[in-house]
Amino acid sequence: MSIAALALDALLPALDMIGAAVGTTDIAQNQLLITLFFLGLGLGPLLFGPVSDSIGRKPVVYIGFGVFILSSYLCIYSTSLEWMLAGRVLQGMSLSAPRTISIAMIRDSYSGDYMARIMSFVTVVFILVPVIAPATGKWILDSVGWQGIFHVQVVFSVLVSLWFWRRQPETLLQRNRKSFRADVFIRGYRELLSYRQTMGFTFIWGLVTGSFLVYLSTAQQIFQEQYALADAFPYIFAALAITIGAATLLNGTLVIRYGMLRLVTISLSLYVLTPLVYVLFYSQQGNPPLWILMLFFGVQFFAVGFLFGNLRSLAMEPLGHIAGIGAALTGCLATIMAVPISAFIGQFVVSSVYPMFLGFLICGLLAMGILLFIYRYMARSRIQLAGDSQ
Repeated sequence: MSIAALALDALLPALDMIGAAVGTTDIAQNQLLITLFFLGLGLGPLLFGPVSDSIGRKPVVYIGFGVFILSSYLCIYSTSLEWMLAGRVLQGMSLSAPRTISIAMIRDSYSGDYMARIMSFVTVVFILVPVIAPATGKWILDSVGWQGIFHVQVVFSVLVSLWFWRRQPETLLQRNRKSFRADVFIRGYRELLSYRQTMGFTFIWGLVTGSFLVYLSTAQQIFQEQYALADAFPYIFAALAITIGAATLLNGTLVIRYGMLRLVTISLSLYVLTPLVYVLFYSQQGNPPLWILMLFFGVQFFAVGFLFGNLRSLAMEPLGHIAGIGAALTGCLATIMAVPISAFIGQFVVSSVYPMFLGFLICGLLAMGILLFIYRYMARSRIQLAGDSQ
C-alpha cells in the first residue's frame, strides 16, 4: 500500500516543474496530477477486486505492479499534459491492485475490532511514507530532476514485489474462490449495495477523503506560494503526516477497548468542530500565522487518523464472504466521490486556505448526517430483532 503513498507524495515538490516540462503553468492543471491519480485508484478496483476473488490475491498484486512500472515510464517520457495525465491515471489504476487487495487480505484473515486494529498498524506503516516522501522527492528533484522520482518509484515497486513473493502467503483459500463469471460479480455487487451499513460508512469515507484530498493537492501551493516556505515544505508536510500516524497508532490500542463506532463518532465530531472554529475566526482575516494554521491542521488530521482505518473496517465488516468485490466497490465509490469534491474545492484555494476549511466543515456536516442515519437504522434493526425473538 505504501507504494501508492510514494507515487502520490514524492511528486508534490515537483508539480510546478513537471507542469512546465509538459507545457502548463496553470495551478489547477498541476493539481490534476494528484486528483487524477486518485481517480485511477478508484476505478482500478472494479476490475482487480472481482478478479482476485477468482484467481487469488497474489497474482493480482503482481499484475498491478507490472502495469505500474510501465505507466511510470509513460510519465517519464511524456511530452504533453495529456500523456502525463494518462500516465498518472494508469499509475493510480495499477496501484489500486496492491492497495485494494491488501484490504481484502486483511479481511480474509481478521474481522471485527481486531480487523480495525490490524488496519491501524498497516496504516501506520502507510503513513511513514508521506512523512519522508516529500523530502525524498525534493532531494531527488534537486539531484537528478523530476524524472528521477519516477525511477525511484519503480525500484521500490520491484523490491516490494520480491518481498511479497517470498514472505506473504496467499490468504484466499481455493475452496473460497468464486468462478470468474459476470453473473457472480453482478450478484456480488447487488448484495453489497443492499448493506446499508457498508454504503453509509463508504459515503462518509468518501466525504472525508474528498475534503482531505484538497489538502494533498494544494499543500505545495499553500506553503510555497501563500507562505513562501518552499524549502521548508517537505518538513511541514512530514510534521502534519506524523499527526495522522500518531492517531492511527493510538487507534490500534483504543479500538479494542472502545470499538470502531464510538471512535468514529468522537473523531468525526472533532473533524467538524475544528473547521467550524476556523471559519468563525478567520472568515474575513486572510491566512493566520503559520503556527496557528499548523495547529488547526494538526487537530484536523489527528481526527483523520482515527477515521480512515475505522471507516473502511466498518464498511467491510459485513463483507467477509465477498471481500475482494467489497474492497473494490467501497474503494471505488469513496474515491469517485472524493475526486470531484477535491477538484471543486481546490479551485478556490488560490490565495487563502479559508475555502479548504469551509470544505472540511461542509463535508464533515454531511458525514455527520449520514452517521446519524446509520445510528437510527441500527436502532431500528435492534428493535426489530428483539421483536422477532419474542
